[in-house]
Amino acid sequence: MNSYLAFVRIALVRIVIVQFVFLIGWCGLAAAPTVPARSVPARTIPTPTTVSPELQKAISQPWNGSDWSDPKTNEEWKVRAAERNESMEKSLPGLKERFHVTLEAGSLGGVRVFRVTPDSIAEENRGRLLVHLHGGAYVYFRGESAAFEAILMAHYGKVEVVSVDYRMPPDDPFPAALDDAVAVWKAVVKTHSPRNVGLLGTSAGGGLSLATVLKLKELKLALPGALMAGTPWADLSKTGDTYFTNEMLDNVLGTADGRLLAAARLYAGKHDLKEPLLSPVYGDLSGFPPTVLISGTRDLFLSNTVRTHQKLLQSGVTTELLVFEGQSHAQYLVAPDAPESATAYREVAQFFDRNLGK
Repeated sequence: MNSYLAFVRIALVRIVIVQFVFLIGWCGLAAAPTVPARSVPARTIPTPTTVSPELQKAISQPWNGSDWSDPKTNEEWKVRAAERNESMEKSLPGLKERFHVTLEAGSLGGVRVFRVTPDSIAEENRGRLLVHLHGGAYVYFRGESAAFEAILMAHYGKVEVVSVDYRMPPDDPFPAALDDAVAVWKAVVKTHSPRNVGLLGTSAGGGLSLATVLKLKELKLALPGALMAGTPWADLSKTGDTYFTNEMLDNVLGTADGRLLAAARLYAGKHDLKEPLLSPVYGDLSGFPPTVLISGTRDLFLSNTVRTHQKLLQSGVTTELLVFEGQSHAQYLVAPDAPESATAYREVAQFFDRNLGK
């Protein structure tokens, strides 16, 4: 009898041990195992010869990250922003003259805007309008400097563009910029059929354009006829492969660490960086208008762009993805002398022409 009881005790102990081991294993799986990282050797990346000489010149420049540390006070942010704005504004007179456009300051929906008009508007664009949301990490390019991209789009698209000078932090964090974009949209569609109006922006402007459509859906308002989101800041949280693989290879942004992530937190305030109206790749993109996205093979935001494109495809949205050889973040915009810049905006213009009403 004693031997039988001993046998039962041993069996029960074994069962408990097996169950315990199984439980540990199951909990480990539930917690997701650590995915190993990959280390790669240091290497020199040549400037591609497959692009124009003008773009080669832009690509070959090193990233200047000497002043990429994040400001510690609101006043420091304002000083940095003022420096960027002043530098951009100095280039505007020559840019307006070269691209044959006029800028007129005004207001729509109580928001300051700049109406950009090319010397020649295409006949098919007489009843059309583009609304532009500028980039600049949600902290840079106030005033006329906001209209830099709108000048290129108006010229190559032969269409009138309204560029929104939306409010920005540190004084006006999220959702001020989004509220301004929606206010301008409401004013625009009082005089234009929404079907005839396109929405566009690059970088933060691309992310804000996507977020604006999400907000318009939420408000059950009419959506734009078509959308361009250039290398959109669609995820503020530094999630995505090319935040790492293109770090320091991108000679426009360099890295998300430092000022870029600091700007994201400044803009978001107390909100989670992955909220869809901040990081629209996490939103419901179903029902979006036809959308064209732009990026480059060296772009820190290439994953942002690709992930957004895949989400749009999975949501049944008509979408096109333009990826340019060798380009870093928004280099089609920041290197306007390169023929690839003209190609990018002409392709966007053709996309709008195919998808907007007349």
